[in-house]
Order: sequence, then C-alpha cells, then structure tokens
Amino acid sequence: MVDIHTHILPGLDDGAKSLAEALEMARIAVADGVSALAATPHVVSGLYDNPPELIREEVDVLNRYLAEEGIPLPILPGAEYRLEPDLPQRLNQGQLVTINDTGRYLLVELPFSLVPDHTEQILYEIQLQGVVPIIAHPERNPGLIRNPERLFRLVQRGVLAQVTTSSIQGRFGKTVKRTALNMLETGTAQVVASDAHSTRGRSPATAAAAQEIEARWGAEFAQTVLSINPRRIIAGEMVEPVLPEPEVGFLARVWRSLSR
Repeated sequence: MVDIHTHILPGLDDGAKSLAEALEMARIAVADGVSALAATPHVVSGLYDNPPELIREEVDVLNRYLAEEGIPLPILPGAEYRLEPDLPQRLNQGQLVTINDTGRYLLVELPFSLVPDHTEQILYEIQLQGVVPIIAHPERNPGLIRNPERLFRLVQRGVLAQVTTSSIQGRFGKTVKRTALNMLETGTAQVVASDAHSTRGRSPATAAAAQEIEARWGAEFAQTVLSINPRRIIAGEMVEPVLPEPEVGFLARVWRSLSR
C-alpha cells in the first residue's frame, strides 16, 4: 500500500511531535503493509507556513534517520494546503509542493465547517496549470455531507477526492463513516489514505480499513483505492475513475439523483 496523506514530519504542524514519534509512526505503517508514504504537513497562512524548502529538507532528514534505524519506508515530499484564494498564484510562482514533486497532484484541504463559494474557481485555476487537486477527507466536511452533489460535480471536472481510514473505521462518528463509504461506493472518492497524526488514534495503521473495504467490495477494489491509485499519484500518472460493484439499483439511484 501507498499512503499519500500523513503528518509524519516532526514539529511542522499538529502531527508528530518528535523524531521518536515519527519513527514509531513509520514502524506502524510498515507493519501494516505500507511501502511508501507522502509527508503532507499542513500549510495554512499565518498558522503553518511551511515553505517548500523546509518540507523537502525535513523529508531528507527523516529519510536519513529511517535508513539508520533500518526502517524500509521511503518518505516522499508533499503538503496539505488549506484552500485559500491565492493558492493558484502561489502554485504558479513555485511556492507549493505537489505530491512527490511530480508537478501533477496537489493535496487541498477545505475549511472544516463549510465549502467556500469560490472553491470551484480556485480549483479550476489550479487545473489550468496542469495540476490535479485532490480534496482531503471530504467526508468530514459538513457542507459536503449535506450536499454530496457538489463533490460529485467537482470530480466530474477532473478533481480527485481522498477519504480517510479513520473515517471508514467510524472514529469520527456514524455520519462521517456513512459518508466516506458512500463516496467510495459512488466513485466520488478514488483514494484512501491515513491522514496520520500520531501513533495513537489517527495513526498510520491501514489494515483494518483495508479489510473493511475488501469485505464490502472485494480485493480488487481495495487494491485500487489503497495501492494502485496512490502509486499512480506519486508517479504523476493519470488516475482512472473506479467504481466497486454495489447493488445495481443503488448505483442507478445515485447517478440519477446526481445527474439532475
């Protein structure tokens, strides 16, 4: 498996607090079958500024410590950017880190409680630069929980979405879990990642969520959202739309409702 969303770099945000914790997070990931992960610290203006050069430097430092400890887990550069009006301009000026520095995919976080009116325009301006936005944990956004059609239409326009293992396991409540599963079932989410912040709670452990996905939709679909699509993302390759095989009646109802 490949994890495209983690907060493993120590001291840069609300993730790992120390090198020791970062190393233990890496051990947990390896034990659960993760073969590579992207370090995606928060970037929020005035709170977590985290310029690209700092992120890349900290990735190099952590990789050296992992090698010294014999932990077989390559850490790749990335960041989780809060949706802000000047994001396209900063991207154009080379001030953002795409996932694994391929110049292809950018992890974007919406505000916690809503979907701003300018969301579609900002994401479109990012796409005009040849970069695909990936919406992080949309299942936890109240605006998208109430109005899933909005995410569906973004995906129709080429945006991707990543749901979180903790959501699938129900750690954010029944509503968030149901929303995450619906997003996978309807193809509005194409990737699953840990959004790991620590060794407990939101940890890099992915096996339990992987087992639940496989139990619901089969091994092939689980492999696609946890390994194949994430590998394509870190390689800068195109991610193909994917749907599991739910009840035909359910899928038909969803597509009819979202196509109106």
